[in-house]
Amino acid sequence: MLDIKFIRENKDLIKEAARKKHVMVDIDQLSAVDEKRRALIAEVDALRQEHKKFTGASEEAKISKDKLSHKEFELGAVEKEFEELMLLVPNVPDPSVPEGESDAENQEIRKWGEIKVEHGKNYLNLMQSRGALDLERGAKVSGFRGYFLKGDAALLSMALWQFTLDVLIKKGFAPFLAPVLIRRENLVGTGWVGGTTPKEGEDVYKTQDDLYLSGTAEVPMMGYHADEILKEEELPKKYVAFSPCFRREAGSYGKDAKGIFRVHEFFKVEQVILCRADHQESVKWHEELTKNSEEIMQSLEIPYRVVINCGGDLGLGQVKKYDIEAWIPSEKRYRETHSASYFHDFQTRRLNIKYKDSAGKIHFAHSLNNTAIATPRVLEALLENHQEPDGSIKIPAALQKYFGKEKI
Repeated sequence: MLDIKFIRENKDLIKEAARKKHVMVDIDQLSAVDEKRRALIAEVDALRQEHKKFTGASEEAKISKDKLSHKEFELGAVEKEFEELMLLVPNVPDPSVPEGESDAENQEIRKWGEIKVEHGKNYLNLMQSRGALDLERGAKVSGFRGYFLKGDAALLSMALWQFTLDVLIKKGFAPFLAPVLIRRENLVGTGWVGGTTPKEGEDVYKTQDDLYLSGTAEVPMMGYHADEILKEEELPKKYVAFSPCFRREAGSYGKDAKGIFRVHEFFKVEQVILCRADHQESVKWHEELTKNSEEIMQSLEIPYRVVINCGGDLGLGQVKKYDIEAWIPSEKRYRETHSASYFHDFQTRRLNIKYKDSAGKIHFAHSLNNTAIATPRVLEALLENHQEPDGSIKIPAALQKYFGKEKI
């Protein structure tokens, strides 16, 4: 959520942000409602002062109270409309964000690794021939996109989680196991639901207890400091959180209908940072988070590229986003395995996360997040890129002590 004062003073900038992000929002309507809201606030304040003059149960006091109640009701309705419109307003993308409507228009900025064109078997054949994946029983138990990882695939997943956690703990990130059951305000606060996003209907599972299943540890980790005032010397807060993740993927019907690249239930290690309210500070940590994930991919010896996401491929709150895309030999293309985003104070305003500086002034913190590793998706790239001529699969040196074997 943006500051309404900033919106008032920069209407054209916000309209341009909405155009670039392909977001439908009427800023002029918001401005009109805001003016009406401010006028009503002034009226209500005046009526409250007037009402204080009356004592007892006089006729004048009754008339004054009725008039005040009527205006307060009117203000409440306008406040509700104002809050709903505010949730539609997108954050302003960085000038470096390219134009575009979808991920097809994201722009490559760098590549790493040697690409294998001759790929041998695809990952499904590699896993099923070794008894490491059972999609049929997965569908029997969980329905569409259900799966069981078995044997080496299960051990490899756990090795990847521990390896990634160790890398980031050494870089000063505090480890967390994050809850998956969350309240809706955490999803609204992070921009996952509310506003124009379709994710509430397409991506998010809701339980009968009015709790939701989180699609990423970013959501509970941002809720961790909601309604708190931190000290500036505590920043940056650097967290690495492991959690199961759940996404309905209702909007992706027909995409990756078979396999483990796009599933309803998966596991992720997520990097989350809260830092000072300074653009350059956010930019610094955004590059750092991306670098961390690139180092992990390089240690896993998986060829990849980094792309900068175009305006139409940014979420409502994101200022800028990088995707890391792994090379998939059997598909002869790169596919997204990691995302790194920064939000300025968009999320922290919604979640009321502040800090006090050395002069005693209060600021909203800035927030960032990044995928450190997501399984089982990354297994596709890992297995296919490490096939050997004799049919074995080489385990990258960095992962061997966690997996316990040099090859499968």
